[in-house]
Amino acid sequence: MARRVSTRRRVIVTALAWAMAFLIFFPILWTFLTSFKTEGEAVATPPHFLFFNWTLENYIEVNERSDYFLHFMNSVVISVGSTVLGLIIAIPAAWSMAFVPGKRTKDVLMWMLSTKMLPPVGVLIPIFLLFKNTGLMDTRTGLVIILTLINLPIIVWMLYTYFKEIPGEILEAARMDGAGLREEVIHILTPMAVPGIASTLLLNVILAWNEAFWTLNLTAANAAPLTAFIASYSSPEGLFYAKLSAASMMAIAPILILGWFSQKQLVRGLTFGAVK
Repeated sequence: MARRVSTRRRVIVTALAWAMAFLIFFPILWTFLTSFKTEGEAVATPPHFLFFNWTLENYIEVNERSDYFLHFMNSVVISVGSTVLGLIIAIPAAWSMAFVPGKRTKDVLMWMLSTKMLPPVGVLIPIFLLFKNTGLMDTRTGLVIILTLINLPIIVWMLYTYFKEIPGEILEAARMDGAGLREEVIHILTPMAVPGIASTLLLNVILAWNEAFWTLNLTAANAAPLTAFIASYSSPEGLFYAKLSAASMMAIAPILILGWFSQKQLVRGLTFGAVK
């Protein structure tokens, strides 16, 4: 009887998990299908799910109209650059908060996290003017800086959590053996926290890749990433759903592939230090 109840519960949980996964994946599936439709079929009522005239016309037109490779390289440089710069700043900060905490360490952490609650539009004008006056408008450097600052609280929080799981006695033993601060952080702490650092890196690359608000407002053409590439298919005349879907698939495909091949590392990092 108990085995039957356990089997039934397992079947129900598995079915719910598959249903939830399908609901999450369905928008991507629908975008994929729409990208192969004509504009008329894309807005047809009732919608055509599988039975329509499949065409590559949208992808061909998107490639002819836009410089996809330029937008792709901008996204790579901006997302990787902002993540690496964020790690360079966050690793020492997280180390100090985890192993040399002060009376206000938790207050500082909460203050950093509270900045993520600020609506970006609330600081758009001062940042826009600052970028304009310093020549950072429509530059990769400017976007690397702003995305580093935006995601820095998340990077510090994640690294702080991972570092707290590392026994402080290991670092004390290293100091007794003559290790300095630099050796302690680079040669001891960082290698031990590789899973956590890797998952932090992957997550922040994804966040930077998907950032749209700042990339649309602080770029025009030269530094525009793939989020601006997608937005270019929205015009005053209306939305071209099929072409917009094709552009969206071309923009999200690289990050989907990255997430697929790095999912084990990401899960390992996110569960780093968990009770087994």
